[in-house]
Amino acid sequence: MEGPGAPGGASPGVIGADYRGTVPSDLGEFLRNRRGEVRPDDVGLPIGRARRVPGLRREEVALLAGVSVDYYVRLEQGRERNPSAQVLDALAETLRLDDDARQHAFRLAGLAPRPVSTRREQVSPSLLQLMDGWPGNPALVLSRCYDVLARNRLGTALFHAFTHSDNLLLNVFRDPAARAFYADWQYAAVNTVAGFRLATGSAPDDSRTLAILDELRATSPEFRQIWARNQARGKSAEVKTFLHPEVGRITLRMQTFDVREAPGQQLVVYHAEPGSTDAQALALLGSIAATREQVT
Repeated sequence: MEGPGAPGGASPGVIGADYRGTVPSDLGEFLRNRRGEVRPDDVGLPIGRARRVPGLRREEVALLAGVSVDYYVRLEQGRERNPSAQVLDALAETLRLDDDARQHAFRLAGLAPRPVSTRREQVSPSLLQLMDGWPGNPALVLSRCYDVLARNRLGTALFHAFTHSDNLLLNVFRDPAARAFYADWQYAAVNTVAGFRLATGSAPDDSRTLAILDELRATSPEFRQIWARNQARGKSAEVKTFLHPEVGRITLRMQTFDVREAPGQQLVVYHAEPGSTDAQALALLGSIAATREQVT
């Protein structure tokens, strides 16, 4: 295993060296949080009776990752500022990080390029045209910091109850309609925060990202508690149930796609099981949206 403090005293690897910089203290906090979520028996260690921590001890992580205890302690404390890609790979394996969490750890360590563009985000006309061609599927385009950049007619109708802002994360925590809209608000909140952390990890100093975090830290104790868990997990294929004020309970499958021509943007598309009551509710929602559009 390469890396300072590893057996043999090898020097750090060169993978990702072009992007290596100062390791933010967030990396140590992230490792510490993840360490607390791995049980000893998850990695083949005995639980024992005298454990004072819910997860792994630092000594155990160091042993399993093949680095010295002193080196790992310095990583968690932020005193070690140049972990190699090999060291992070070993820690990711030890801490059982999934692909999203592993990617987030590498970004925190400065081992992935970070976009520097400050241009205003826009959605391409071709993507807008594609979304409009899905009259039976709610569709949204999210920015890296979860601002809703575009939506089709049914996407607007699905989230019609939200009036606080055009930001998904702010709406989950700040809009009074959110708790009545999501059948499982807690689950939605945790997933949204984890996705936001992962998405914004490549540009943590972005002014819009910092403004959203400042607002939520100042106004939402629940957000502060969930944010402190340090979970990073992208949107994936999943099932969501909404309690829509106009069509009632509706369960939809959600698919998320990265927009290749605009890195950081995500296309989110919902669909109902064909022939189901959810499909009927979605069709009714489409009729309501069309009528509302004609009136206005």
